[in-house]
Amino acid sequence: MRFVIKTSKTIEDALKEALIELDATKDEVEVEILEEPTKGLFGIIGGKEAKIKVTKKDDPKEIARNFIDNLLKRMGFVADCIVTLDDDIIKVDIVDLSEDDIGVLIGKRGSGLDAIQYLLNLAVNKNGDNFYKTVVDANNYRKKREETLVNVANKMAKKVLTYKKPIKLEPMNPYERRIIHETLQNFDGVTTYSEGSEPYRRVVITYKK
Repeated sequence: MRFVIKTSKTIEDALKEALIELDATKDEVEVEILEEPTKGLFGIIGGKEAKIKVTKKDDPKEIARNFIDNLLKRMGFVADCIVTLDDDIIKVDIVDLSEDDIGVLIGKRGSGLDAIQYLLNLAVNKNGDNFYKTVVDANNYRKKREETLVNVANKMAKKVLTYKKPIKLEPMNPYERRIIHETLQNFDGVTTYSEGSEPYRRVVITYKK
């Protein structure tokens, strides 16, 4: 984090100088008062100026972009990323990947993306006071996967209603299991629960009388 130490007649004046030098707004910095201003004898002799330390907070979007850029280079991928921040959720879309690289990056059932997302979460939240949730996607994989899971959930739920027997789905990560649970939470006649241990934990859809 960048910081400057400024002195001036008032704290406000010192802060203005610091903001200009850091090219930041008040919301983007932390201010530590090192010395309060004091008036000297007769307001002239022995007075002290205000002294403050102003630190520019790390930009979580910039941290995310730098982390992903460096990671992609180390992995030997040529790609770009789009980073957005909305309500403490950092979304990273990795784009312009070649067809050969996209499958390797995503991994089996998104395992590659999950690993990158986990590492990014650690990097973004390492020193910050605020916690940011991170979501990493590539070539719109997660949206397509979510649509597939919703279709699978509804199809299997209908089978459970027809045969009145539980159906166990393939092992899924927590993100994918949550999609199944949320899709079927208001589906009349069935209920869901998870069983097993990671990474083999799966959703079970059962008939509910």
